[in-house]
Amino acid sequence: MLRYTVRRLIQLLGVVLVLSLLVFAWLRALPGGPASALLGDRGTDESRAALNKQLGLDQPIFIQYFKFLGRALTGDFGNSTGVQPGDSVVDIFVQRFPATIELSVFAIILAVIVGIPLGYVAAKRRGTWFDNLSVGGSLIGVAVPVFFLAFVLKEVLASKLGLPSVGRQDAIGATRVTGFFVLDGILTQEWDAAWNALKHLFLPAIALATIPFAVVFRITRAAVLDVMDEDYVRTAEAKGLTAQVVRSRHVLRNAMLPVVTTIGLQIGALLAGAVLTEKVFAFSGVGEALALGFERRDYPVLQMLIMVAAVVYVVVNLLVDLSYALIDPRIRTR
Repeated sequence: MLRYTVRRLIQLLGVVLVLSLLVFAWLRALPGGPASALLGDRGTDESRAALNKQLGLDQPIFIQYFKFLGRALTGDFGNSTGVQPGDSVVDIFVQRFPATIELSVFAIILAVIVGIPLGYVAAKRRGTWFDNLSVGGSLIGVAVPVFFLAFVLKEVLASKLGLPSVGRQDAIGATRVTGFFVLDGILTQEWDAAWNALKHLFLPAIALATIPFAVVFRITRAAVLDVMDEDYVRTAEAKGLTAQVVRSRHVLRNAMLPVVTTIGLQIGALLAGAVLTEKVFAFSGVGEALALGFERRDYPVLQMLIMVAAVVYVVVNLLVDLSYALIDPRIRTR
C-alpha cells in the first residue's frame, strides 16, 4: 500500500506541474493581457508597454513561468485587480473557500443520500414504472443546465417556500470562528445562526446536486444490477439468508466500488458547477470569485483559483484511488 501511495503522489506532482504550465500559458494568451486589464480602456500603447516591462511581461514566456512558479511556491500569487482590488489573492481565497466547501459538501450529501437508495430500489424493481420514472428523472437532472435550474429555484421556490435566495446568511451578528457558517453556529451554540445559514444553503445545494445525483443514481443502479446477476448472490438467496443480509453483505458491498469512485469524481467536479450556482445565488465563494474574475479580467485571481480547482480535483482523485485500493487490494498491483 505504501509503494502504491508513493507512486500516485509522484504522478500527482507531475499532473499539477503540467496543469500549472497550461493555465499560465492560457491566461497569457487571452486577448488584452494583464496590462490592459489593469489600465482599462484609457490605457495607451506606451503605458501598456511600460506596465508590461514593470511586471516582467515583456520577458520570454518560460522565464515568466519560472518566476510565477517560484512566487507560487512561497504563497505569493499577487493582488486582485478586479474582484477585490488591492487585496491579496491568497486572502480572497481564504475568505471564500469555506463557502464553496460548505456548499459542495451539502450538495454531495444530498446527491448521495438520495441517489444511492433510489438507485438500489430502481435496480431491485427494474422494468417497473418506478424504475422507468427514476431513470427518466435522472436524465432530466443531467440534461437541465445548472444555471437554468438555479434561476427556476430562485424565482419559484424561494418565493413560495419563503427560503432566502441570495447570500450565505442574513445580517444577524453571528460569531465567526471557522468561516463555515453552519459549523460556526453549532460551535458557538448560536442555533438561530446555524439554521439561518442552512436555509441559505438549501436552494443552491439542490441546484448544484442535480448532476451528481443523476450520475450517482445511474452508477448505483447499474452496479446493483450487475451484482444481482452474480452467482454468489443467487447462492446466498438459495441458502435462505434474509434479504437484509443479502443486501448489505453481498449486493451493496460489492456494488459500492464503482459508486465510491463516482462520488469522488463528482466532488471534484462540483467546483465547476459552483461557478454558475454561486453567481446566480450571490453565494460569496470561490465560484463567484472565478465568475467575477473572468468578467473583470482579474488575472491574478483567475490564475490562483483555476490552479486550486485543478489541484483539488487531482487530490480528490488521489484519495479516491487510495480508498479504492483499500476496498479492493487487487488495485495496488496495477
